[in-house]
Amino acid sequence: MDRSRRIIPALAVAAAAALVLAGCSSGSGGKKAEEGADGASAGKATTPRMTVALVTHQAPGDTFWDIVRKGAEAAAAKDNIKLVYSPDPNAGNQANLVQNAIDQKVDGIAVTLAKPDALKGVIGKAEAAGIPVVGLNSGVSDWKDLGLLEFFGQDETVAGEALGKRLNEVGAKKAVCVIQEQGNIGLTQRCDGVKKTFSGTTDTLNVNGTDMPSVKSTITAKLKQDSSFDYVVTLGAPFALAAVQSVSEAGSKAKVATFDLNKELTSAIESGDIQFAVDQQPYLQGYLAVDSLWLFKNNGNYSGGGEQPVLTGPAFVDKSNVERIAGFAAKGTR
Repeated sequence: MDRSRRIIPALAVAAAAALVLAGCSSGSGGKKAEEGADGASAGKATTPRMTVALVTHQAPGDTFWDIVRKGAEAAAAKDNIKLVYSPDPNAGNQANLVQNAIDQKVDGIAVTLAKPDALKGVIGKAEAAGIPVVGLNSGVSDWKDLGLLEFFGQDETVAGEALGKRLNEVGAKKAVCVIQEQGNIGLTQRCDGVKKTFSGTTDTLNVNGTDMPSVKSTITAKLKQDSSFDYVVTLGAPFALAAVQSVSEAGSKAKVATFDLNKELTSAIESGDIQFAVDQQPYLQGYLAVDSLWLFKNNGNYSGGGEQPVLTGPAFVDKSNVERIAGFAAKGTR
């Protein structure tokens, strides 16, 4: 079995199939399905026009969110939805963006919960206004407490634990886990998960993810300070690519592993600069979050029965399967 599929929960596969089948019916009978922006054929909904707000904690320059957005846009195009995308890494500003969506009387809101406490109040306002809210990417431990309808993403603790076990398999002894945004609960859970299952020693290093030269110099300094690190674990593709440069500049023998993918990262796996990545399928997160709001409005559906999250990862990408994944990454969808 392909390793990229090995640990994807069955719920994600079943839910994805159900959502796509339910959302692809065309009201035009035997008309040929229209081709989407990425070349995928899908029927187009003839239901009344909806407006959905997608509010994330994207930091400037973080290409991960471009993939989430592409998935959301594909679902919106299929479902006759006007998608309003608004990002801000500051939790207070993100809450204001949700409030703006409420004021605009959108038909649904999809939101990330990197700092759930900061969003609790405004999510309550959305629910009071009768606007359905779903979560994606961050907040798997908090979405039900905040009253969201559904959640699409991976359990970050489980993902971290999977990576920690993989470090054991490759014989690592000492790793540094690089967090690019302090206070982001999902990133903290990833590193905590690594520590839980990794039998070696794990240090945590906080960097400023909005300043890539600073990220590189901070990792370089850490590796120069301690030459015993044999693995650098980053929590996003751009930071992994910076870490590769840091390893070289520090004269370190450490190898690099990461969470998340992009086009450049798949090339780095192919070349051996990066050993492996944990993929949470961000395109699928954006797609399912938007599509779920269409399904809820038009058919009253709840993915996961409103009780369980729909898990989109974790799955490993390494030299054994990266060739297949690279083609999708080149299109900006993995």
